[in-house]
Amino acid sequence: MTVRARTLAGLTLALVVGVVAAPKTAPVPAQAKLLAFNAQAKALLAKMTLEEKVAQMTQPDQLFIKDATEVDKYGFGSVLSGGDSDPKTNTVEDWGAMYEKYQSHALKSRLKIPLLYGVDAIHGHSNVIGAVMFPHNVGLGATRDAKLVEKIGRITAEEVRATGINWVFSPCVTVPRDDRWGRAYEGFSEDPAVVAELGEAAVRGLQGANLAAPGSVLACAKHYLADGGTVYGTGIPNSTQPGGHYPNDQGDTQLSEADLRRIHMQGYITAIRAGVATIMPSYSSWNGEKMSGHKYLLTDVLKKELGFEGFLISDYNALDALPGDFSAQIEKSINAGMDMVMVPEKYIDFMHRLVSLVKDGRVPMSRIDDAVVRILRVKFAMGLMQPGRSFKIDPTYFNDFGGAAHKAVARQAVRESLVLLKNEHNALPIARTAKRIHVAGVSANDIGNQNGGWTIRWQGQGGVVTTGTTVLGAIQQLAAPQTKVTYSADGTGAAGADVAVVVVGETPYAEMMGDRRDLALSESDMTTIANAKKAGIPVVVVLFSGRPLIINGALEQADAFIAAWLPGTEGLGIGDVLFGDYKPTGKLPVSWPKSMAQIPINVGDANYDPLFPFGFGLTF
Repeated sequence: MTVRARTLAGLTLALVVGVVAAPKTAPVPAQAKLLAFNAQAKALLAKMTLEEKVAQMTQPDQLFIKDATEVDKYGFGSVLSGGDSDPKTNTVEDWGAMYEKYQSHALKSRLKIPLLYGVDAIHGHSNVIGAVMFPHNVGLGATRDAKLVEKIGRITAEEVRATGINWVFSPCVTVPRDDRWGRAYEGFSEDPAVVAELGEAAVRGLQGANLAAPGSVLACAKHYLADGGTVYGTGIPNSTQPGGHYPNDQGDTQLSEADLRRIHMQGYITAIRAGVATIMPSYSSWNGEKMSGHKYLLTDVLKKELGFEGFLISDYNALDALPGDFSAQIEKSINAGMDMVMVPEKYIDFMHRLVSLVKDGRVPMSRIDDAVVRILRVKFAMGLMQPGRSFKIDPTYFNDFGGAAHKAVARQAVRESLVLLKNEHNALPIARTAKRIHVAGVSANDIGNQNGGWTIRWQGQGGVVTTGTTVLGAIQQLAAPQTKVTYSADGTGAAGADVAVVVVGETPYAEMMGDRRDLALSESDMTTIANAKKAGIPVVVVLFSGRPLIINGALEQADAFIAAWLPGTEGLGIGDVLFGDYKPTGKLPVSWPKSMAQIPINVGDANYDPLFPFGFGLTF
């Protein structure tokens, strides 16, 4: 599809959405499935004390739970493992044991209401060593393959269920509009139409046709609303950053309501249509008002107008950014429509304060009851409340965890995500029978860099953080037996080889730490490319990044250039394309700038003149 055609498609969707988003007269069919459990939820609600209701609205992080007996003492509605909140060995078996421990304590509480256990499964079950990890969403956006994204969601759900866990804070349906933002790679595209299509597919894959089915997990569309549209320089203060703040993260989106809906709401409309049962409001603001306390957007638009019948879960300590003391922050957010609060460490203080707010008449009991009914009917829909249900992990899921079938799908996703930006002098494909292939660059043999952030650790980490196949490993496996594969981290030693494959790019980062003022390729990467170029042989550059970088100099030196995004654990997918077993089919999900002066740049801008336009992608 041409850039113009894609733009028109987005505008057409926006016009259609204008009809869909009108005040509802009947429940959205997929959301009506939740309403079918109203009677059971209300019957259970009638048995609950105020304290038990508030506990259902509370989600601590297991890292800060003082003793597992607090789960049955208070009757929490949920527990999460944040980005670095893992069992000590971080194996699939120990994750499962941790889940079973907390769930067993929930069943000892007075009402025996099971837990929802939440994790960030950003690109697969990415906290767990040995899980299959897929390309981050920006790479999946380059595939334009909704069926593949749905399949990835299904596999992710199955690997999550292997650890017992039943809730993932995914998919991210953000629409990144500024490449300097450190979460840009969590979004599928700058185009709302692509985000709407692939976000819906991800929800279908994670939740399946029936939330109570064994291989389904609860999905969470995030971060509502317009986290990808924040204005540069409005991010949160931080004294450790140059300039004293993170310029984009948790900032302010400054748009008219019409543009807010047209650009940033599309993924939520389709996620709701797919039946998403939880949504996470953003840390960010819209025209100066924080989303965590935005009653108009949370209640009037999301719940009433769009027909969302699930529940809202706050982001990690998000209420802390609201005005006033902690009680005022809780009052503001709950009255705005927040149903469950992710309060990792201050969970007892939160519960005491919310109970007091209700008793003082500052939060109406009707709002508490609405929140708890929403939570309970999701639990009923998931089959958690079935009498005699076992919460022991089904061992059959262990058989496929990290297995060959799942890796094959991830490998397919990698090769479909690759965008060929340049290919001169027939540099690609590489002859499998070449006498010598020289591989260069630190990232060519670094599975941590290949995966990026949200991999084992919150911010990610270079090195051997998990299992997988690097680009070097892929070339060694796929080249002919007689082909010699050599390697250097700095690009030296390429003389005499038939071709050099140089892998460069960003090192891992996630939210906040990933905000950057300058997206230039590093000097060390430029030196590595230059060293390989000195050999006088064809140079193929593979770029790992969560966003477009300023690559003009590198592009000039390269005979072929591939944007590989953050491909995950299955580097063999890159090898498949390098050797021509599969032609590159990926198309840019974002506009590629010529210089920092062009950022932010998005298709449809006035005087649109990128280095590579949205939708660009060569093939052999």
